[in-house]
Amino acid sequence: MGGTMSTTTTTTSTTSTSGVMVGGAMMTPDKDIVDNAVGSADHTTLVAAVKAAGLVETLKGAGPFTVFAPANSAFDKLPAGTVNSLVTPEMKPTLTKILTYHVVPGRLTADQLSNGQVLTTVEGEQLTVMKSGSSVMLKDAKGGMATVTIPNVISSNGVTHVIDTVLMPAK
Repeated sequence: MGGTMSTTTTTTSTTSTSGVMVGGAMMTPDKDIVDNAVGSADHTTLVAAVKAAGLVETLKGAGPFTVFAPANSAFDKLPAGTVNSLVTPEMKPTLTKILTYHVVPGRLTADQLSNGQVLTTVEGEQLTVMKSGSSVMLKDAKGGMATVTIPNVISSNGVTHVIDTVLMPAK
């Protein structure tokens, strides 16, 4: 009696092939994490930092990676001059540590994150997921909180979640 109903298609295939608008640009699953981020007007600081840290090739790699990508407004919350000093060659090790603290191995969409879940970052330290309904926040090693403002930006080598605060490792 319900046999014909099983042939209906789900919308999952449609959403996985379409993109997400971020920073005025369409982020599409056929591009890698870096190529998608480069198009976003809201992520120019992050892209500059990734280049300064020499992480472009890594984030263009096979992955998959889950990237918590601070928007420019997140970097603007840091004390004045912080970003300018972080992108200098002598600060490269510190910058690399901060950026790799925003990357988790694997492809984790928002629905795969659960409240209280502990994620070990590429940097080696942990982030704690705080989830309430569809709202996702991350608590960093220093107790700082970041809110996911745009979840599930799918790339060919992972997924990006835009966040409103730069996460800081303990060391």
